[in-house]
Amino acid sequence: MAKDHTMKKTQANPKVSLLRKQRAPLNTTTDLDAKAVRDVSGAMNAILADVFALYLKTKNFHWHMSGPHFRDYHLMLDEQADQLFAMVDPIAERIRKLGGATLRSIGHIARLQRIDDNDAEYVEPEDMLAELREDNKTLAARLREAHSVCDDRHDIATASLIEEWIDETERRTWFLFEATRRGDSTGH
Repeated sequence: MAKDHTMKKTQANPKVSLLRKQRAPLNTTTDLDAKAVRDVSGAMNAILADVFALYLKTKNFHWHMSGPHFRDYHLMLDEQADQLFAMVDPIAERIRKLGGATLRSIGHIARLQRIDDNDAEYVEPEDMLAELREDNKTLAARLREAHSVCDDRHDIATASLIEEWIDETERRTWFLFEATRRGDSTGH
């Protein structure tokens, strides 16, 4: 009988049940202490915001590319945007695995991002590539900073993921550098 009474009570007030679920903490068990979870989650949320910002800028430049190298640059930027987008879910899920909360909105991204947007009507193709090169260099430096936080907090798994992302980011930087380099008469 008590079971029926409890069931009726929950059915009678579904709003209370929903509110209780909405307020439930998103606790995930980890052997890292609360400070480590807070610090690593904070560092990685900033990285996640930067990755979203750089992804959108890369797609913006991909969509608005023009000029004699259109096809090559267009395809390169599409490939680079795909790499950036592929980082998003693993970063967010890593934060959640630790028990941290991650980004929830475009506004949240805007508050945390450190990569500047570019809303200009027109940008020269070489300027696009140069800007993305510098943004990728900045992202690599920020990834190294986050790696240091992970090392200090003994989060080997996140540090390991970051190492792969640094390598990918350095590759993007290299390609953007080579695409904008002016060669001499020998092609060097």
